[in-house]
Amino acid sequence: MRNNQILSAQVIKSAKYAVGNIYVGKIQSISQNIGAAFIDLGGGYLTFLPLAEAQTAKLTNRKPDGSLKTGDELLVQIAREPMKTKLAGVTTKLSLAGQYAVVAVKGKHQSVGIQVSSKLDAKSQTRFREADSLSEIANRFRLIVRTNAASLSEIEPLTAEAQSLSDTLQRILETGPSRTCFSCLYQKEPDYITFVENTYRSEYDEVVTDLPEVYEVLSVFCQKQEIPLRLYEDALLPLYKLYSVESRLKELTEKKVWLKSGGYLVIEPTEALISIDVNTGKYESGKDKEETFYRINQEAAEMIALHLRARNLSGIILVDFINLKEKERERAILEYMRELLKKDPVPARALDMTGLGLMELTRKKIAPSLAEQLKKG
Repeated sequence: MRNNQILSAQVIKSAKYAVGNIYVGKIQSISQNIGAAFIDLGGGYLTFLPLAEAQTAKLTNRKPDGSLKTGDELLVQIAREPMKTKLAGVTTKLSLAGQYAVVAVKGKHQSVGIQVSSKLDAKSQTRFREADSLSEIANRFRLIVRTNAASLSEIEPLTAEAQSLSDTLQRILETGPSRTCFSCLYQKEPDYITFVENTYRSEYDEVVTDLPEVYEVLSVFCQKQEIPLRLYEDALLPLYKLYSVESRLKELTEKKVWLKSGGYLVIEPTEALISIDVNTGKYESGKDKEETFYRINQEAAEMIALHLRARNLSGIILVDFINLKEKERERAILEYMRELLKKDPVPARALDMTGLGLMELTRKKIAPSLAEQLKKG
């Protein structure tokens, strides 16, 4: 939370089949028409696997030949939660993520090398790519250095984490083929730890919880990562009241969002896309109307970037900014939006202006929107 606004929110739930878990699954059926195999993870829990991943599949019941057949048993990882009428998605490209690094199984044609987040500055990218301590891991697995590594003054914590992740992944690959079908080979840590891991360290000063059991689990993780952790204890003023969490969450589910300038946004998710309309609202026309509209559009861009992340909106987003007569200023708003979206941990881009003068944005879908999560909760 910053300036009494929620930057990111997630409904934490306990689920047997969580994103990140790795299983020995079994192919129940194959549909060539849609290019997918339907994988049972046990108890009839069906998931969706693209047939394009057949080449990377690690089969446990026969020698791999680049194909998938009904009845095959294979190692899969849940990559996407079920959404509306869609099944959960799984992948054969196994990976483990930490706070600073991601270690993944290499594809057949992937070259050796250390990948570094493009959000890191050039000096940091060079430092991590040339680190000898990471080279051995990169020879065995695909190694990605995350944006959070920017906070490291020394490379040792990154190396230690990457080594631990690679050892765990190697163990899964070695023991998986001998495990019985529907076995869970890897269970990810609680969602709240992943939530802290995936939040940029520069965005918060400390982690606060009023749940003793969560504090106990987090204390081990936070101590290891040198993150300040505090157990909030005040029976008269609950933590959610202190930070007005209910009010802030209500704001993140409403259609209208007010701007300080008096303008407002109208955010309307539909099946196909998300439309956002920028309005002048309570603004009263003055002498330099063009300059004022430009400033309202700037403020709107900041609020849009915040709400895309806080509401976890994804897919195609069309934004109807206030019309500007000067094309240079229209381009300036587009460039400003691009800079704002670079700060989002989830891949998001401002593409261009459409022929109708709408700004087209995209944001990767990794989980249901906050509104959907609250409904399920």
